[in-house]
Amino acid sequence: MKEQPHKQADTQRFRYGHSAGADWEQSAEQCLRQIGYIPPETNLGFLYVTDEHAAILPSILEHFREQTGIDDWVGTVGMGICATGTEYYETPAMAAMVGAFGPDDYRILPTLQSLEMSELDALDNWLADSAAHLGIVHGDPRNAAGPELIERLAARLPGGFLVGGLSSSRDQEPQIANRIVQGGLSGVVFSDRVRVVTGLSQGCTPIAGKHEITECERNVISRIDDRPALEVFYEDIGEILARDLNRVAGYIFAGLPLQGSDTADYLVRNLVGVDTRNQLLAVGDLLQPGQEIQFCRRDGASAWEDLERMLADLKQRTGDRPIRGGVYYSCLGRGKNLFGEESDELRAIRDRLGEFPLVGFFANGEIFHNRLYGYTGVLTLFL
Repeated sequence: MKEQPHKQADTQRFRYGHSAGADWEQSAEQCLRQIGYIPPETNLGFLYVTDEHAAILPSILEHFREQTGIDDWVGTVGMGICATGTEYYETPAMAAMVGAFGPDDYRILPTLQSLEMSELDALDNWLADSAAHLGIVHGDPRNAAGPELIERLAARLPGGFLVGGLSSSRDQEPQIANRIVQGGLSGVVFSDRVRVVTGLSQGCTPIAGKHEITECERNVISRIDDRPALEVFYEDIGEILARDLNRVAGYIFAGLPLQGSDTADYLVRNLVGVDTRNQLLAVGDLLQPGQEIQFCRRDGASAWEDLERMLADLKQRTGDRPIRGGVYYSCLGRGKNLFGEESDELRAIRDRLGEFPLVGFFANGEIFHNRLYGYTGVLTLFL
C-alpha cells in the first residue's frame, strides 16, 4: 500500500526486489515484500525476467501493476538477469525496480519496427520541450534493422543518448512497454531534468594496431592495408593461433573503431569464417572499404581492468550525490562466462559504488549512445 512520502519525488531512492523460484506468484510476492513502502509519486517500474518466465510475462506484469498501483512499466526477458550484487542464470527468476519521476519527465517509447518511426510523431511536442534525452531501450534481436533503428532513434531524439540491450531467450523474446510487445525497439525516454551518468565497459582488448580495410564485399574482407586479409590477421594473432584456427573461435574478435570517438571506442564483432585458399576473412557485420579494423582478444584480465576503469570513472562523476537507482545491461558472454560463477561482475559494481537499487539483464547485444555493441557492460545511474 502506498503511504505519504518522506522525500520529494526527485530525491527518493528507488525501491527494488528480486527472487528466484518456479512458482512465479510466490517469487513476485517476495519481490513486492522487498520493495515494501511505495511513495505515492512512484510512477515507473522496470521488470526483467529470465526466459523460463517468458511465456507468462503478461501475467507477471499484470500482477505487479495491480499490486503496486503503478501503470507505467518497461522491461524484457533475458537468459540471465541481475540485481544488486546478484546474477541469475538457468533458473526462473525476476527483478523489479520502481521509482518516482516528474509526470512530464518521461514518456513510454512505443514499439519501433520500421525505419520511418512514425510512432514517434505523437511525442514530438514533448520532445521539443527538452534539449537532451536519455532513452532506455530494449530491442528484438530478430529484427535485422536493429542497428539502424538504434542509430535513427538516437538521431530523432533531440540530444538523444540510448542505453539498453537486445532481449535474449531460448524461446519467446517479449518486451514490456506498458504492455507486452515484440519485433522492434521499445522502452522509455527521459528529459534532461532526470539526472543520470552512464558508462561502457569493454570485454575485449586490442592485440595490435589499427588497419584499413582496402577491399571487401559486404562482410567478407579480401585485403587489409593492401595486403591479403588473412595474412594480416595471422600476423596480428601470432604463429601459435595461426596454426590452429579452432582456438581462435570465442577468443579473437574484430574490433571496428568508431570514427570521431575521443575515447578510442570500438565495436566488437564476431569472426564468422575464413577462406584459407583465397586469404579471405568474414566478419559479423557489413563493412566498407576504407573502414578501420583492429583484432581483439577476449580474456578475463582485460575485462576486469576495463570494468574497474568504468566504475572508477562513474564514482568520480557521481561525486557525493546519492545514487537513487541503476540499470545494468551486460553481454551474455560476460557475467559467469568471464568474471566468475559467484555473481562477481555485479558484486564488483556494488563493492565499488555502494549498495543501491539496481536491476538489468544479460543481453544479445548492448546499446550505448547510438550503436549496438557486443561483449560490453552498460551501466546507468540515476542521481
